[in-house]
Amino acid sequence: MSAATTRSRTPDRLCAEAVDLARAAAEEAAAPGVVGEHEGLVSEGDRVVTHFFGCREPGYRGWRWAVTVARASRAKIVTIDEAVLLPGPDAVLAPEWVPWSERLRPGDMGPGDLLPTDADDLRLEPGYTGEEEPPPNSAVSEDMAELVEAEDAEVVTQGTPAHLAVPPSRGTIAAVAEELGLRRARVLSRYGLHTAADRWEESFGAKTPMAQAAPASCVSCGFLARIGGSLGQAFGVCANEFSPADGHVVSLAYGCGGHSEAAVMPKPPQPAPPVIDETRLDPFPLRPAPDSGSVPVTEDESSAELGHS
Repeated sequence: MSAATTRSRTPDRLCAEAVDLARAAAEEAAAPGVVGEHEGLVSEGDRVVTHFFGCREPGYRGWRWAVTVARASRAKIVTIDEAVLLPGPDAVLAPEWVPWSERLRPGDMGPGDLLPTDADDLRLEPGYTGEEEPPPNSAVSEDMAELVEAEDAEVVTQGTPAHLAVPPSRGTIAAVAEELGLRRARVLSRYGLHTAADRWEESFGAKTPMAQAAPASCVSCGFLARIGGSLGQAFGVCANEFSPADGHVVSLAYGCGGHSEAAVMPKPPQPAPPVIDETRLDPFPLRPAPDSGSVPVTEDESSAELGHS
């Protein structure tokens, strides 16, 4: 270990004794009565020492005022370098920062908010493919592509294509998809469908307390609005303004008291209560009577006491 390293770890005497100077700098930076007791010092280098003072500010438990003092070589005057508030070993700190995309929850979006979707979002998949595929893998043949380029060159426009609101796209996959009504570049993937179905089933599914107490399920309710696609086989939209699920996607197995046929549904048959006659007693002998036919009549009393097999 070199002599310079040894000197840097040993606090400078004059800097270490400048506790009052460091406290005055901390009190100048903080509010009155906030700076606490001196809690130690540490050597930052040659003739550079940091003094620590406790912080009495509410909400900053465990924080310390750190005042760094320094002294020039062969000088006897100690000067202030900086005064900052730093967390100590037991300081109360804010939780680790989480990106907005990870802390966003359903219902957090408000009017005017924009929620961008990642290009590799697992909930989505391309609505059509082949647009960026060059020939011969492209859905448009090479001859057709050359014809499209020639026709686009003959299109009379005002200014350069960069000034157009919508550039010409005839003959491309996007143009064909738009003509067929497939204007969405991406659609729900199987993973996206399953996650959506799980959320809807948890909120308005057959296992909810409302569905357990309902007279019937939504599949037979007249207020159920059907939806298309594969999700329509298990879900629909409730259109009953008095239902707690009005305007929500509900499972076909969900139900509530606002069922359209709840008032006209026949009540389930109830078995009649048992009739117990408490005015008479029915004798139950422990042994059958001799003349009942179940035990043969015998004259031997000793064998009769042993019973029969």
